[in-house]
Amino acid sequence: MGKRDSINRDDFQKLYEAHADFAIRTAIAITRNNEMAKDAVQETFIRVYRNYSSYDPNLPFEPWLYRILVNECHRLLKREAKLSGYHHPYLENDPQVAEPSSENLAELIRTIQNLKDLYRIPLILKYIKGFSEQEIAEILDINQNTVKSRLFTGRNRLRKLLDPARKEA
Repeated sequence: MGKRDSINRDDFQKLYEAHADFAIRTAIAITRNNEMAKDAVQETFIRVYRNYSSYDPNLPFEPWLYRILVNECHRLLKREAKLSGYHHPYLENDPQVAEPSSENLAELIRTIQNLKDLYRIPLILKYIKGFSEQEIAEILDINQNTVKSRLFTGRNRLRKLLDPARKEA
């Protein structure tokens, strides 16, 4: 099976339905903004539809999709940074995350959101999305050893932020 010329609407609809929910959650984690995440996912799927002929079906689809999504999130964040001088709201303001029954989860998400993108995005892709280190390297277009290093550093920073006793030591 080689590269395809295009994708028909029914197949695209199935593809969208299979990946949209995960894509929106990932985009929210990256952008920290629900509306921007929706825009990023919409633009991602437009790009997938238009550029489907460049996808090699012999390779896994998800890393290709998430690479487009991460790039689109970064593009929107850069555009927003130029237009505004303030940081995006954290997920702690999202009622779905801030429910009392989800205190520990909400704290973890707030803490992850406080990490620099350099560490936050690989952690999200690895532990929330379940990508392998090799897939993360492909998605972010960086060396696999760099991914390992960022995951290691990100986990250590997350541990320190979650354990106040370690911060004082």
